[in-house]
Amino acid sequence: MTEPILAARGLRKSFSIGSGWFAAPDQLHALNDVSFDLYPGETLAVVGESGCGKSTLARCLAGLTDLTAGSFAVAGADGRAFIRDDALRFHRAMQIVFQDPYASLNPRRTVRRSIADALRLHRMCKREEERARVTDLLLQVGLSADYLDRYPHELSGGQRQRVCIARALAVEPKILVCDEPVSALDVSIQAQIINLLKDIQRRRGIAYVFISHNLALVRQISDRIAVMYLGEIVEIGAAAAMQRTFLHPYSRALFAATPVIGSRQEDRMRVPLTGDVPSPLHPPSGCHFRTRCPFATARCSEEKPALREVSGRLVRCHFAEAMSAG
Repeated sequence: MTEPILAARGLRKSFSIGSGWFAAPDQLHALNDVSFDLYPGETLAVVGESGCGKSTLARCLAGLTDLTAGSFAVAGADGRAFIRDDALRFHRAMQIVFQDPYASLNPRRTVRRSIADALRLHRMCKREEERARVTDLLLQVGLSADYLDRYPHELSGGQRQRVCIARALAVEPKILVCDEPVSALDVSIQAQIINLLKDIQRRRGIAYVFISHNLALVRQISDRIAVMYLGEIVEIGAAAAMQRTFLHPYSRALFAATPVIGSRQEDRMRVPLTGDVPSPLHPPSGCHFRTRCPFATARCSEEKPALREVSGRLVRCHFAEAMSAG
């Protein structure tokens, strides 16, 4: 069996919120025991509502935020030790594409300089080869050499994101973390960027961690889907199976809320959600989702469900078997 290119185990990230003379600061648990594997050439989509911990997970994996606990391995090497001992080599293996391409680019640098800086930092080519390498990278993301000497403000949102992708590809990474890379773009441009990422993956064999809150979008690109709620993965499995049915009430509610052209809403299983998302500072006891779940019982408040295998996927719910049968 193929070894995972990225193996995360028990990832935790907490932030101290507030402080005072007589009280200890509260702890916000942005990530709580997150575990998953990512295989070469695979796309794992991580979905959930805003504030569920998706972007914190992306930043921790990319080495931009320190983990509180847990570990992850990149191509068999300890990721946290990798970052500490050889950060440059780590970032050659793992790159990230952010949500806002305009904020990701230095407004004082041209497209050529933005991409060439990555080549120079990682010593990917000789100085005299830079222009040809940058031009080739632009062509790979659908831009011509005419864009070499343009500044970010002279580009559209989709063009800026293509430049960010080209810059990430410059160091030939094995893993690309995409933190909502199309949410700031027009719908028509979103489809172009998704098709571009799929084409790059076919040619290069890169593995993607694709962060999004849009289930309709991740169906187009993902091999597996992980659903997060209040810092925890509540369901993870093959995308093909999860397009047919979900085994966690929260996953099912997310799916039901996604518009699908040509389907009647009454034909789709609706899971009503009541109340607001609880504060991550003081999450509910037991199952974090129980305060909004229509199937919750006394057991849900007393016993925290483990992430366990049900029908070929991992689910964090006491009654996943009943959901599978239903």
